[in-house]
Amino acid sequence: MSFGKMNTVIDIIDTTLAKDEEGFASKSEQVIASVKAYKDERHSSRKWANMAAYTKANATFQMRNLPNLVIQPGMLIRCDTGTYKILSVEIIRRFYVEIAAEKMEAIKD
Repeated sequence: MSFGKMNTVIDIIDTTLAKDEEGFASKSEQVIASVKAYKDERHSSRKWANMAAYTKANATFQMRNLPNLVIQPGMLIRCDTGTYKILSVEIIRRFYVEIAAEKMEAIKD
């Protein structure tokens, strides 16, 4: 597996849902890491053709594996092209992480 140049800065975000004393739910976001990654958007390559059958992912991010950083499906990635919901996380040879993610559409007023 070869990785491209890691030149996209991404924030990995954990979201939590909390209820206030009146019972209203609010979502908070916490940036747990800001790192450089290689981003690959969906296109007509063999890799994406193989992935298309079983995932809604339309972007992958590859980054170095950081000790003590736990990345899980449901977390978010934010970068210069938008916000992505993490669908799957795979450790590659203990040194790299590949994340499949789905771009979230902006909510229009």
